[in-house]
Amino acid sequence: MAQRTARTRRFTAVRALLARHAGPDVAFGRRLVLAVTATAVVAVPFALALVLVESQWPPLYRLDRSTAERLHRTALEHPGWVSVLDFFTGVVWDPATMRLLVAALVVWLLTRRAWRLAAWAGVTATAGALIGFLVKNVVERARPHLPDPVADAPGFSFPSGHAMTAMTSCAVLLLVLLPLVSRAWRPVPWVLAVTAVLGVGYTRVALGVHWVSDVVGGWLLGIAVVTATTLVFEAWRADTGRPRTGVSEGLEPELSSEEDPEAGTEAGTEAGTEAGTEAAPVRSGGPAAGRPSA
Repeated sequence: MAQRTARTRRFTAVRALLARHAGPDVAFGRRLVLAVTATAVVAVPFALALVLVESQWPPLYRLDRSTAERLHRTALEHPGWVSVLDFFTGVVWDPATMRLLVAALVVWLLTRRAWRLAAWAGVTATAGALIGFLVKNVVERARPHLPDPVADAPGFSFPSGHAMTAMTSCAVLLLVLLPLVSRAWRPVPWVLAVTAVLGVGYTRVALGVHWVSDVVGGWLLGIAVVTATTLVFEAWRADTGRPRTGVSEGLEPELSSEEDPEAGTEAGTEAGTEAGTEAAPVRSGGPAAGRPSA
């Protein structure tokens, strides 16, 4: 009985010690582990696609080849359709167009004094471009070689830069601008984003400049990049005492108000800390706690 009582006391003392030190550092540690785990899980599909591409897995090779040849025959039979595809992939959904849209969004966020949201958008777009470029040059996969090609493109093939840029850019635009759209109209930007992402993938394969696996790899890598940067942004919101948001609400719902979207975050946190510090002696009690005033 005495040994059990001693163990219970030691356990209680350890738990009290941990509780005393369980503050922002512990919370940050939990969020960091969660962010790393979530990013790793999201990156697994891309890693699998990369392994299959590098090993030239026969089923994937046959899928890439058969799809490319079938769409190439259609392109040769419909030259007018090729012009339409070339316009969308080279103008409307071109990576330069997508990045200009994100750049304009960053400038607008800076005018709204949404500094961290602007940083998140800029970092996500830039990281996506750099990571995609690095992976392309590491894998060094050749582009499709088809008879009578209807289009050409420089550089390597995996992952598709158009597909990855479309994924990251549309995700940034959606997660930032959704709070500005009424709930009744929110399906519209989602439809536009999905159409752009899928449309880019189709045009790249139909024009014979990418394999299907290139496009899927670009989408998966883009999702991994957006997931990683979004988790970091959510950690900042948690540190400032703001509630978590769902994907359907956007990253920062406060952006829909006319006030400074980041005003009062640090001040509110400091004020809460100071209030708790000042109120501590009152809660602790003591000889003077119940003494009537003179």
